[in-house]
Amino acid sequence: MNTASSRLYHILDWITKFAYVNVLWIFFTLVGGILFGLFPSTTAMFAITRDWLRGKTDIPIFHSYWSYYKREFMNSNKLGIVIALMIVLIVVDFAYIQSIMNHDFPWIAVPLFASMLLFLLFMFYLFPAFVHYDISILPLLKNAFLIMLINPIHSFFILLCLVSIYFVMRFIPALFFIFGGSVYAFITMWLALHAFQKISRKKAAS
Repeated sequence: MNTASSRLYHILDWITKFAYVNVLWIFFTLVGGILFGLFPSTTAMFAITRDWLRGKTDIPIFHSYWSYYKREFMNSNKLGIVIALMIVLIVVDFAYIQSIMNHDFPWIAVPLFASMLLFLLFMFYLFPAFVHYDISILPLLKNAFLIMLINPIHSFFILLCLVSIYFVMRFIPALFFIFGGSVYAFITMWLALHAFQKISRKKAAS
């Protein structure tokens, strides 16, 4: 196989892997009845992308996905309850401010929008931290939040990459269904791993 053919095969292989993981993400979300399947399936997807980024590119995808899904089913749903409560709190606050301000958004809404942005950035690190660190839910939330605060550059690049991917996929909406979840997981896991490694190096040097 010549160099050009080898590169083409490599590219097509990775396209297939991303599409396959995305299909598994949707399938196992549905297997769990959406409500109980979303978070275990998302956790498994992040765990697979973490394996890839750590050099385990030849793992059996279905077997590994199913293994992560089963192993983290309970813990990921506990995390999902916490995430759902935070989302509900933000939505209620947003609706309340909107109702009392007659659909206007003066300075009083600034803290809410700031908290929404912090929550979004926090979410970028939550699942990567969940699959990377073997800790319970409360320490996980604390660590993910602190990692987000001390890594603004990584957060910026995550936002930049995801916004860029979003505008690319807007031109071909089918790409959202084929690659949306797996590409999101790969980008956030890739940059989050850099943040984790940076913290590890600082701890080792201290």
